Amino acid sequence: MGLRLRYAGRAGTWFDRRTLPGLRARLDQMAVATSPFAGAVREKGAHWVKPVLVAQIGFTEWTRDGMLRHPRFLGLRDDKASEVVRERPAGRVAG
Repeated sequence: MGLRLRYAGRAGTWFDRRTLPGLRARLDQMAVATSPFAGAVREKGAHWVKPVLVAQIGFTEWTRDGMLRHPRFLGLRDDKASEVVRERPAGRVAG
């Protein structure tokens, strides 16, 4: 069974002026035509990339439909690529 990514929202805050240009240049080099996520994702103007970078995302909680509430970009984690798992929301079982 291959890797199945699940969309959980987008982080649009906490980027600084130094980080954004470099991150955008890296993402442009990884562009792909279709979404790497299992299931449909409805994001207007989405820029899909190969899923090779790991971002650390802070958030306040999981929503009932499995999305992140108030996600914010905290940085890239080159040391975590083999350890990425979906967190389980406290108090319920995530699918």
